[in-house]
Amino acid sequence: MIDPIGLSKHEQLQSLATKYGCPVLEYSEKVSAPYLMIVHFDADTLKQEGWLPLLIKDGRAKVLTCRAPDDVAAQARQTLGIEELDFVLTLPLDFIRVLEHSYDLNPRFPLPAGRTPLAQVRTYLAGRRSLLAHYRTMMAKSRTGLASIRTSLSFIAIALLFVRTFGMGDFILLELPLFFVGAWIGIDSLRRYLPARRIKSRLPSCAATTPTNGTTVLMAENQEHFPFFKRLPEVPGAAALRAGWNKLTPLMRRRYLASDRTDMAEERTTLACLRTRMATVRTGLAFTRTGLAFFSLGFGLMRAFPNSPWQIFDISLMVAGVLMVLEGFFWYSKGRTAGVQGLNSVEKASKLGTIWDFFFPHTETCPELCPPSLRVPPVRRSHAPGVWATTGLALERTVLADRRNVMGRLRTVMARSRTGMAFIRTGLSISLIGIGFYISSPATSWICHLFDLSLIFGGLALVVDGFYWTIPAERKRTELPYCFADIEIMLPDYGVPSRSWQKVVFHRAVD
Repeated sequence: MIDPIGLSKHEQLQSLATKYGCPVLEYSEKVSAPYLMIVHFDADTLKQEGWLPLLIKDGRAKVLTCRAPDDVAAQARQTLGIEELDFVLTLPLDFIRVLEHSYDLNPRFPLPAGRTPLAQVRTYLAGRRSLLAHYRTMMAKSRTGLASIRTSLSFIAIALLFVRTFGMGDFILLELPLFFVGAWIGIDSLRRYLPARRIKSRLPSCAATTPTNGTTVLMAENQEHFPFFKRLPEVPGAAALRAGWNKLTPLMRRRYLASDRTDMAEERTTLACLRTRMATVRTGLAFTRTGLAFFSLGFGLMRAFPNSPWQIFDISLMVAGVLMVLEGFFWYSKGRTAGVQGLNSVEKASKLGTIWDFFFPHTETCPELCPPSLRVPPVRRSHAPGVWATTGLALERTVLADRRNVMGRLRTVMARSRTGMAFIRTGLSISLIGIGFYISSPATSWICHLFDLSLIFGGLALVVDGFYWTIPAERKRTELPYCFADIEIMLPDYGVPSRSWQKVVFHRAVD
């Protein structure tokens, strides 16, 4: 490496220019290689070899190097396929910064930390959220179908009661339409349920990495098929670099903000996954309630008509109902942990400050510890609007992403609350069926009484579990924003000082 010792930076550059007869340059954000040109080269190889193509035009290449030109000329000609090279010399540290800047990186960050790779990761995460939303829609459609099946069962039950009570006589004009309409609704509704049943085996994992405030990088692997995400090790010096936010250039700030938005997108995707898992629980419980309807109809008919020739049909209804109940509880058991993880995730995230408060602490929360420059956004009348427009808009996009995360947390706790309500509805259905059997057949054997009591107390246990899910979620819901009567939001305009910014108030805003 070229590294004259004991000289100032300016003297080192002058020494290089004199020794090799080549122009020299010092690192500046104005100096970079075109990204579309160098993206085809391996950055680590260029860093190791110590050269970087700055420009290729008319059969000549302008090459930046921190080595002696003769040491890199042969490799550069072979790699670029160009014989005519014009060398520009720089110092090793400046060369590394020009290389990193050309790949849109802050100091010492790896290639996946560039804004373009981060945008690609956010796109994959958005695609994952769209897939999860599709799954939730299919499961909502499935629950609607299961509700229709229970409705169809009511039609069939009325028809069967008329047949068994009055026979196939004068009421045939009522019995047949009720039976066939109920059967048609049931078959049509079952068609809507079956596609959702296959979803539970395709749900992705809800595991997430741990954000580190921009000191690590989230990247996507297996991009050709089904991307999964991992976090690279912490970048040395990244925390200290970010701590000096006001000393960073606008471009370096935008890179950190792009990393923040990627971390927020990962949190929204994780919350969407947990909501999808809870939707599978609700769908399973809806299937359980449908199975209970089948079982109770068959069991009730067999008790009411003990010696009926229809007993095979009654037993078939009971067996189908038991199988549906067992599968519904299987869905319930597989997705139950999602509610616990969702609430824990929301509680952990709620303890963190917003991205706006992180960069610009309020005077009330940072009265004496923070210097005055950190108490307000560093915007002055002398600052050019163009500079603050790009960085300011990046900050505003990050703030809006932070707000979307808050709303995502709110939707997650509300999904947990809805799932708890589904527990309560299912538990009440089980208990009421047990109470109905117990009251309607007081003279049956102790085995039947034991079965009735197990239904009653089993349903009550599920009701208690539902309240265990619902009450903490409702308490957390009232603590989150977007549930208060009024919301006041600052509307930043980065072309003017912060004291000139306007405010907007939303009255009785509820998500």
